[in-house]
Amino acid sequence: MKGMKELVLDALLMAVWRRKPTSTVTVHSDQGSQYTSHDWQNFLKENNLQASLSRRGNCHDNADAESFFQLLKRERIKRHIYSTRDDARTDIVEYIEMFYNSKRRHSFNDLLSPVEYEKKFTERLVSV
Repeated sequence: MKGMKELVLDALLMAVWRRKPTSTVTVHSDQGSQYTSHDWQNFLKENNLQASLSRRGNCHDNADAESFFQLLKRERIKRHIYSTRDDARTDIVEYIEMFYNSKRRHSFNDLLSPVEYEKKFTERLVSV
């Protein structure tokens, strides 16, 4: 079984592989030990990523991440009883990929899903 550090590194690696960022990307996290480890810091540096880690108690720095996790818990996790960690992981990935990113409307995205919002943003950039 993987520890938290390995899980967050795997998730970030998957995001880097999928998105292939061409400029520096800020990664929001809290001050958990998995985000302050040498492995995490090295991975960020090697992949042109920048940590957004403010002082303890500054909730505004990661408000978007906190909002996401609150929604994940309310809309998905609290509605299920998982038999295994693998069942939980599969269900959460499905929620994120199949619903949250592609269908769930977000008020801060002009009531578009993140996928739709990013598509419109990219179209505007290309047209300039």
